[in-house]
Amino acid sequence: MLIGELSRRTGVSSRMLRYYESQGLLAAERGPNGYREYGEEAVVSVRQIRALLRAGLSTEVIRTVLPCARGEQPVIHWCEELRAILNGELAAMDERIDALQRSRGTLAELLGPS
Repeated sequence: MLIGELSRRTGVSSRMLRYYESQGLLAAERGPNGYREYGEEAVVSVRQIRALLRAGLSTEVIRTVLPCARGEQPVIHWCEELRAILNGELAAMDERIDALQRSRGTLAELLGPS
């Protein structure tokens, strides 16, 4: 299928699909006319990428995780290296949340009672 069809079927813009390809998340063959051609599996791959992005993962981490993803949820088939990467991502998110909560507390103190 061409990029426009993949875009229509996934709800993801052609521009974003090209970005996913440039990040090594999505692969396309080139037809004789130079157009990108995607297989049926690309629909599931794009849905997996979107789900992993919603989970807050970077495209770099997704590039590592994606080969282990199965289905559209995605369901992750664990390996120790992958578990360690995702645990590290979760710890980093927790640290960012803690920092934001501290910043919010400081700002609320500056504002004082309303």
